[in-house]
Amino acid sequence: MPGPAGLALAPFRGVRYAQQKVSGLAAVTSPPYDVIGQDSAQQLRDADPHNVVRLILPRQVPGEPGAEYQDAARLLASWLAEGILAAEDAPALYVYQQRLVAPGDDLAGDGVIQRGLIGAVRLAPPEARIVLPHEDVMPGPVLGRRQLMEATQANLEPIFLLYDGGPGTAATRLAAQAAASGQPVLSARTSDGIEHTLWALTDPAAHAAIAADLAPRQALIADGNHRYAAYLQMQADQHAAGGGPGPWDYGLALLVDNTAFPPTIGSIHRVIPGLDPDEAVERAKAAFTVRPLPGGPAGLPAALDALAAAGRDGTAFLVAGQGQLYLLTDPDPVRLEAAMPDSRSAAWRRLSSAALQELLLADLWQITDDERTVQVVHHDAARALALAGQSGGTAVLVNPLTAADVYEVAAAGERLPRKSTSFAPKPRTGLVLRSFAAG
Repeated sequence: MPGPAGLALAPFRGVRYAQQKVSGLAAVTSPPYDVIGQDSAQQLRDADPHNVVRLILPRQVPGEPGAEYQDAARLLASWLAEGILAAEDAPALYVYQQRLVAPGDDLAGDGVIQRGLIGAVRLAPPEARIVLPHEDVMPGPVLGRRQLMEATQANLEPIFLLYDGGPGTAATRLAAQAAASGQPVLSARTSDGIEHTLWALTDPAAHAAIAADLAPRQALIADGNHRYAAYLQMQADQHAAGGGPGPWDYGLALLVDNTAFPPTIGSIHRVIPGLDPDEAVERAKAAFTVRPLPGGPAGLPAALDALAAAGRDGTAFLVAGQGQLYLLTDPDPVRLEAAMPDSRSAAWRRLSSAALQELLLADLWQITDDERTVQVVHHDAARALALAGQSGGTAVLVNPLTAADVYEVAAAGERLPRKSTSFAPKPRTGLVLRSFAAG
């Protein structure tokens, strides 16, 4: 089978909630699956019996591994049969806009923080250099996402892709025109003050112009590396079984022009439940300068400021636990270099997330940074400290990487250590789904 010719985002018949049959779009949608904690998941389930979290994070059945995915498939089928969810009549690319609205004020200026196109991205292997993964993935989450797709025969939430375009390019221009003059198919405001709006582009001429614009470009996976790996696994399985071309050759994606809408990159902190904080600090002294800071919740804001300041001059971490905070700076260059894999480039070795994974966790603490041993917390340093306190373990607070770091490594065909970045704003899950049967 010939390889893909270039970046392509195909129209599809979106599956959307029938708004008259649910309590509200904000109540039935959710953040992406991998940033939802157990407490948040329950809050989403309680918000509406049809919240999409029941599909993307189905509850495990004790003693029946994998049964939760069949439960999700049955639930999706019932919602479609009852008209809770319904497929569009015509294929479309969807203009998706996120706008920050001041509380109680619908006239808060432009407020647009991100606008892009939701469609079915044509899959391409990493070696094709069309869709660029940027992080290592773990087998467990990839398997889980693939099993969910196979059971439901659907893409339930979009991955998040970035590309270099600009205001004058066709895709960006047509999205802006739709947002300025088109009639939205939905709009919802979530509790974080973000207004989510969707317009359907059904004009074949617009589809053709967008296709021509995107064809020579590359896209970086900002969020959804595990889901994209699951897309590729499912496609390979289908082709190996003689399936030929089909819906598995595409995956649901939000594509954003990062020239017009530069993303924010946040931190992903680590929590190691089984690591005593005092022992962690003593071991860290073998390769870092360690300075105690005022601890407890009251000391956290100043400590984060100190972390950010130290990060401007090099690699720095905050290690926390049992009410104590320690700033780690100035890693020993000889120890740092010795901890790095020989196969990695100079750009990869300079990453603070590489120092975290290879020097602090693996070398000094003898810990493998995987989903079984290390918990991750997106953005919320206070929550990371709370989790460490609850488990008697250690939290590591980190600075975010820069976009230049990410692009340099990804463009060279390398992967960052797992959970190195958290791009924002992330697309809301549940606004539009892609069913393989709908086409």
